[in-house]
Amino acid sequence: MRKLVLKMSVSIDGFVGGPNGEVDWLIRNMDDRAAIWVVDTLRQAGVHIMGSRTYHDMAAYWPTSTEPFAAPMNEIPKVVFSRKGLSSSTATTTTALRDASRIRDARGDVPAPLSPSANTWTEAVIARDLVEEIARLKQQDGKIILAHGGAGFVQSLVEHDLVDEYRLLVHPVVLGRGLPIFSRAASFDVKLVSTTAFPSGSVANVYQRR
Repeated sequence: MRKLVLKMSVSIDGFVGGPNGEVDWLIRNMDDRAAIWVVDTLRQAGVHIMGSRTYHDMAAYWPTSTEPFAAPMNEIPKVVFSRKGLSSSTATTTTALRDASRIRDARGDVPAPLSPSANTWTEAVIARDLVEEIARLKQQDGKIILAHGGAGFVQSLVEHDLVDEYRLLVHPVVLGRGLPIFSRAASFDVKLVSTTAFPSGSVANVYQRR
């Protein structure tokens, strides 16, 4: 069996987004060493899984990104969880996409030509039954199953006790309120596997489910 790994950026008070899904705080606290850690995690994945709103954000952003995360984000196959299927409406994107695009524009980054791996987004597998599909994916051979978000999707993964390992990049910021990921979880224990500190003040903590 292969394991399901959840990789998320969180504030020190445990939120993965602001009250309206804002993520500008995590982008401004990313340094080169933290980025290398994230890319290494991405490269360990055999499949990326996500909720439908995160899918729309990422599909609109990564195929023309010049950031170091772009190659593994575009190349690795995706499974998108949506009970209703996927809509082509831009209304399905979120504040996270707007924040990332605004910061990219402020840096003066010029979008790259469409990635040759962009078809992995249009060819993403659509899954409707969370527990059944995760069980099927875990039974397959290959590299880890990597979950990205959004918050509601991750809450469901945690609620159903489907996550085997948590890789949480804790950023040096307090949001006060926002989007949690453990709000629907029953109490459980984890084992701290590693801690890595970065120059920006972010800390990567890896926990395994006991």
